[in-house]
Formats: sequence, structure tokens, C-alpha cells
Amino acid sequence: MKYIKEGKERTKEDRRELRNTVSAIIEDVVNEGDAALKKYSEKFDGYVRDAFRVSKEEIEAAYKEVPAQDIEDMKAALHNLRAFAEAQRATIKELPDFEPMPGIHLGHRVLPVQSCLCYVPGGRFPLYSSAMMLITPAKVAGVKRIAAASPVAHGTGHINAHTLVAMDLAGADEIYAIGGVQAIAAFAYGTETIQPVDMIVGPGNQFVAEAKRQCYGQVGIDFVAGPSEVLVICDDQADPKVLAADLLAQAEHDPNAKAILLTTSERVANDTIKAVEEELSWLPTAKIARQSWDTFGEVVLLDNLDEAIDKANSYAPEHLEVNLKDADGVIEKLHNYGSLFIGGNTAEVFGDYASGTNHTLPTVKAARYTGGVYVGTFLKTCTHQSMTAEASRKIAPLVNRMAKGEGLEGHAYAAKCRF
Repeated sequence: MKYIKEGKERTKEDRRELRNTVSAIIEDVVNEGDAALKKYSEKFDGYVRDAFRVSKEEIEAAYKEVPAQDIEDMKAALHNLRAFAEAQRATIKELPDFEPMPGIHLGHRVLPVQSCLCYVPGGRFPLYSSAMMLITPAKVAGVKRIAAASPVAHGTGHINAHTLVAMDLAGADEIYAIGGVQAIAAFAYGTETIQPVDMIVGPGNQFVAEAKRQCYGQVGIDFVAGPSEVLVICDDQADPKVLAADLLAQAEHDPNAKAILLTTSERVANDTIKAVEEELSWLPTAKIARQSWDTFGEVVLLDNLDEAIDKANSYAPEHLEVNLKDADGVIEKLHNYGSLFIGGNTAEVFGDYASGTNHTLPTVKAARYTGGVYVGTFLKTCTHQSMTAEASRKIAPLVNRMAKGEGLEGHAYAAKCRF
């Protein structure tokens, strides 16, 4: 293994100040409710709305601001997202009746959470595609109350028009013009005008991520996400220009984003670095992408694909691209990734917007233990059981003995009552 370009490790920073700042805001919202929300809206957004919930009139006005072609594009993307979410939902089956022994009837139901918040970040770019990615699977899962929230554009008091239209098209039941830590706290604990939810999903900056972490338990979350990542495995047939484009597509997200190329071809490695520099010479988002690439970008030359597989599984990237002549033998050995993109025709950005899979994915090695947001994120598998009198009498002595073995006499007696 040889590093053609080595990036810095994203080290664990001292997050005490972040934790304390977020904790203080959450406490304010819990104690002061809407008054705290207004205080932080003025402080961070430069505007205090009369009401945080977005009106029908605001939504209608947003539609007039968004070009017709953009609306049609959203609808086309939503078609694919819904179709795939529905296909995934069909694979999650109920188990009505299973007998491990005669007379013991076991099963499970698949139930949607009753309410959720789909949080759509504002930040540098209006990521209205995230609204569709979050609301669509929740809708297909059958969540009864889907709230959506996003920060207002600074000083305006209004959510970005594209984001607002995307929320409405995807089917949000309630939309709120509020963001940041205060939004997470409000929907976790509730205020005078905001009813709390059962689950919060969606990306955000480090403050939003920390707020989700601190509110977890009071409310369910998808996962705590960090800066974006892409890792590409390729051989000598890959197009360096395409590789560079895919790497920079993630680098432009955030100065802390990480783009990694693993290749068995030194020519492709060097040509990709040249292609990255060429694209950075004209890319409008080059300031951010350059900082990310220069600091964290990596190009690694490997002796064989087995080395690439081991490194990819160890890194557990958010996005994993496999751009090889023959990918079949490699794919079955890959098991840690948020989403997989197979072949040079399959751009990661297609999944970001319109192909149908979800782009809300685990980062910072969380792909070792979870996948991304999907229809199952909003579903609970809840078991049930019933027994005949004969089965109850038969299993009760076993349970009685096991309970006594643990010293739980009340448990033992509850079983003994049955025989």
C-alpha cells in the first residue's frame, strides 16, 4: 500500500464547549418554551416570526417563487423515492402466528411510529432534496403526524422556497420555520405551540447533531451524523475525470468532508489528482471543496483489491463507489457502508437526488452498525403471544425453576399459579 496523497485524520476534538452550549439551549427551551424559541430565533436567525408554524398562504407563495421545471423535477424524484420505499415496505412482513411448541402462539406486528419530525438543514445550501428523502419514507411507513422543520433564511423569517415546496409535495402534515438546537429541543419536549414527536430524523450541523444525541431517550432518532464521506474503489479502467467529479461532489459539502480513492492503478491515481486540480480551477464551490480535498482527501495505491476491501470495511464510509471491470466478487465481501454505488455509470449524486434510494446515511463509522434512513426507520416490530391452558401448564414449571434460579420469587410464583 502506498499513499499517493495522504489526508489528515479527522481527530476527536474537545467537545465540552459544544456539549455545554447545546445543553444550555435545550434547558432554556424545556423551561421557557416558546419564549426561548423566540429568543434564539432573534439571536441566530435575525428574525422573530409571529407563529413558527408555516401557513397555507406561505406555502402557496413559495410555489410561485419556484420555477415550474424545478417543481416537475421534484415530482419525478419523488416518484422514484416513493416507489422504492413502497417496495422496501413490502419486504417487512408481519408474523401472525408461530408455534415453537404446541399451544404457544407467538407473532409480531409491524407498526409505524405515531409522529416524527423531519429536520431539513439550511446552512450553506438549501438542501431541499433532504425534505423529500425524509418525509417520503415516513409517509409510506404510515406515520400519522409528520412534522417538518427548517431554519429560515437569515433575516427573512421564511424557509427557502424550494425547501418549502419540497416539504409540501412530499406530504408533510405540519411545517415549522425553526431550526438549530432549539428546534430539536422543541420537538423532543414540546412547547406551548409545538407538540412533541416520537422520533426525530434528518441531518444538520454539529449543534443539531449534538442536540439529537442529548435528546435521545426523550425522543427516538435515526443516528448522529457528521461531515459527508465518499470512498471509491477502482482499477485501471476507471475514468479519472469521472472519479475526480465524484470525489469533489462530496468535498464541496463541507470543509470537513472526506473523499478517498483506493486504486490498483498508479496511472489512474495520478491522473485523478490532476483531474481534481483541473476541476477545482473552475468549480464555483471550489473554496469549500479545495479546503476539504487539501486537508482530508486521500489517494491510495493498493497491491490488490483485497487490500481495498479491508480498508473500505474498516473505514465504513457513508458512500461507497465500486468502479471496477468486474465488481461481483468484490461486492459480496463489502459489509460496512451507508449506500453502495456499483459501476462507473452509477454516480453517487444520482442517489443524492433522484434514483430512489435515500441519501440520509450514517457517517463517522456508524455504518458498522446501522444503515441509512428508510421506510423501516419509522416502523416498530412489536411481538405478542398467547397460550392454551395446556401449553401454559406445560411451560410454567420450567419458568418457575428458572425464576428461582435467579432469586426472583415473585416471578416464580406467577408461573406456579398456572400449574
